[in-house]
Amino acid sequence: MNKDRVPLLLDTAKWYKDLMDSNNKAFLPLFFDQHRYLVLKGGGGSGKSIFAGRKVLERVTTEPGHRWLVVRRVATTIRESCFAQLIGQIAQYYPECGAKVNKSDQTISFPNGSKILTFGLDDREKLKSIYDITGIWIEEASELEEADFNQLDIRLRTEFPHYLQIILSFNPISITHWLKRRFFDQKNPRALVHESTYKDNRFLTEEAIKTLEGFRDTDPYYYMVYCLGQWGVTGKTVFNAKALSARLQVLKPPKRRGLFEYDLDKDGIHVSNQRWADDEAGPIKVYREPEPGRPYVIGGDTAGDGSDWFVAQVLDNVTGEQVCTLRHRYDEDTFARQIYCLGLYYNRAKIGLETNFSTYPTKLLDLMGYRALYVREVEDDFNGKIRQTYGFRTDGLTRPVILSELIRVLRDHPDLLNDEDTILEMLTFVRNEKMRPEAEPGAHDDCVLALAIAHYIRPQHTMQIQTLEGEGTARWSEDMWEDYNRASPEMRERMIALWGKPKR
Repeated sequence: MNKDRVPLLLDTAKWYKDLMDSNNKAFLPLFFDQHRYLVLKGGGGSGKSIFAGRKVLERVTTEPGHRWLVVRRVATTIRESCFAQLIGQIAQYYPECGAKVNKSDQTISFPNGSKILTFGLDDREKLKSIYDITGIWIEEASELEEADFNQLDIRLRTEFPHYLQIILSFNPISITHWLKRRFFDQKNPRALVHESTYKDNRFLTEEAIKTLEGFRDTDPYYYMVYCLGQWGVTGKTVFNAKALSARLQVLKPPKRRGLFEYDLDKDGIHVSNQRWADDEAGPIKVYREPEPGRPYVIGGDTAGDGSDWFVAQVLDNVTGEQVCTLRHRYDEDTFARQIYCLGLYYNRAKIGLETNFSTYPTKLLDLMGYRALYVREVEDDFNGKIRQTYGFRTDGLTRPVILSELIRVLRDHPDLLNDEDTILEMLTFVRNEKMRPEAEPGAHDDCVLALAIAHYIRPQHTMQIQTLEGEGTARWSEDMWEDYNRASPEMRERMIALWGKPKR
């Protein structure tokens, strides 16, 4: 609404004073905002919906010819929410505007030719008949699919002497929601984003404030999401959501980002001349550089059906800290070669890749001569004997085990996490109706499972720092290193004399 367009018989000063007296200060500038999208994210009791209704009424009563559409996901929810609110606001603030309410059609008409229409997106056929829309208020916009929003957006294209605007009001629910990606993760020059909480609403009663603040002690996560309006999840989180959210706030950017380049040998298998290449959009993020003599492990989750990510998690095997991540949509051979280079980079790290959908990456690593591969025991179907094979198998028995171990490790040590993508996945890793832990609809679990595998395989690799000074020429096996790390100082000297100084 333009400042110079004020209700008849009221001068600007009186009009603005009335507006100030009957609205929250945090929302006053928004009455004059003309962005295409006015995005109102807020906690419960923040007053965002009250403001949205008020702005709609200010515009339809002072700008003739509006056809303003008010929508929610389901039509039956509008009558007792938006429609009832608008009728109440008209009676309280615009009693002389001459509005005519049609309760059967849930429309409101005004003498200046403006009209408010309310619809639910579950009645799509009826919605197709709507034309010449000049403004849209979407209440509980988080209930909509992005495709629904896009359909509404293209309908707001009529010729009109005043600006066209879509107001979206909602409580943040899922950290993976399209609203967050579209309006918050990247700046949209056509949108104004506004955030509010119950603390911005001076009209809340003391009783209502006490109720909201009571959740701070009884349910801190609910308080954080519902009352303070922070992004959350739709289900019961498997991991400590409060601790993970706090960790997100203090994360530092990776020390470097990029990928490995290499020369592919003529046999099409082996690589040589591996080197690091910086790339701001690269799939590998390094949070801690490898230290000489320090052991590392790598857990990997391979893309199952082509829709998921290839992910690898690198852990410091002494502390369990996440020091590097790889996340990309690769071909299997490219993924395997990046893992190969990453393993060498981190002191020939122990590597365990999931082999549920394909054993190819693990087999390629073996063909390339990478010997520090995770080994699991498998019962032979033919004779019942136990045999050993490379790679990690995620199934009904191992999945609960690796997830339980990950929950245990991170319960008291969320500081071991350094990667934002991983933490965001963990926040959307929830328990379904059957209490099975899984990614909520629309989210991924690749980072979570790769991290769980990495923690699970840690005991199969040394957790001791190899403190030999200098570098020799002898090649030591993993068993030799394990014996050396457990030996006394005197015995270590004898081992070096017997085996020779190792090449690392």
